[in-house]
Amino acid sequence: MAYENHFNAVFERQYHCYPVSFIDKPHLENGDKIVMPPSALDRLASLHIEYPMLFELSNASAGRVTHCGVMEFIADEGLIYLPCWMMENMLLQEGDIVKVKNTSLAKGFYVKLQPHTKDFLDVSNPKAILETSLRSYSCLTTGDTIMVPYNNKKFYINIVETKPSSAVSIIETDCEVDFAPPLDYKEPEKPVSSLLTRTRPEVQEEPAKRIAKFSPFSGSGRHLDGRSSTQPTAPTSSPLTQPHQPNESHQSDVDSRINGSGSSSASSRQQSGKLVFGSNTNQHSEATPKVTPKSSNSPEPCQNKEKPKFQAFTGKKYSLRG
Repeated sequence: MAYENHFNAVFERQYHCYPVSFIDKPHLENGDKIVMPPSALDRLASLHIEYPMLFELSNASAGRVTHCGVMEFIADEGLIYLPCWMMENMLLQEGDIVKVKNTSLAKGFYVKLQPHTKDFLDVSNPKAILETSLRSYSCLTTGDTIMVPYNNKKFYINIVETKPSSAVSIIETDCEVDFAPPLDYKEPEKPVSSLLTRTRPEVQEEPAKRIAKFSPFSGSGRHLDGRSSTQPTAPTSSPLTQPHQPNESHQSDVDSRINGSGSSSASSRQQSGKLVFGSNTNQHSEATPKVTPKSSNSPEPCQNKEKPKFQAFTGKKYSLRG
């Protein structure tokens, strides 16, 4: 007997569905209430069901399920009228068959919503508008898309999550509402050009700080006498070539006097600006200057008073003095 009473408590019917605009009730578009025939009210009244009346709608051909409430029982027999957004969620066309079954839902305490466009978040107070609109709804089902009218615009919002179950009742309950980013929301792109301009100088300057630039011949120089290249170099005569010049001139003069060709050689030497001993050929017999070689032990006059640290070519040298 108890099993029979439980079976009789279930209301389950199939109807052809049409939008509520067919019965001139456009205000029902702003909620989840449907219109059923009077025979459904008679059957529900004979059953021990919970109030408010909630129903489960299913489209077997598309595998879609949603939940709704009821507004009136004035539809023609075998017909029900649904809001357009509900028919779109159920993938129903005009005249399609929909299965209606009574159900009981737990009161919801959390709902997560996702607007289709970010324009909904630009209104002055979206939560207040949503709270006002949801007063026309009896229940919410995860996966549905509801419509919220505001300022002559229609905002479509996805039901992303509901707690404590996938379908909850929102009649006389305190429910926390959370928003997910809109479907058309795009994260602002990072300014790549400004980042490159900031990082490029750092990347270019860093190797310059670590690796010193190579510059050839940048060391300090030294002369052979040990002095730095920055010090002025005193003009010095080459000891290897100078001793030979006086000897050669003296020897040529001696040879010229012996061979009698002093006049021609003397004239050539005078033209060259050199000092020639015995240049007067007429006085060749009278006086012949004596050329005495300078002692090898006598030091050459020092041209630089400062004594260098290192003296190159400091060997013995010879010179002729008149």
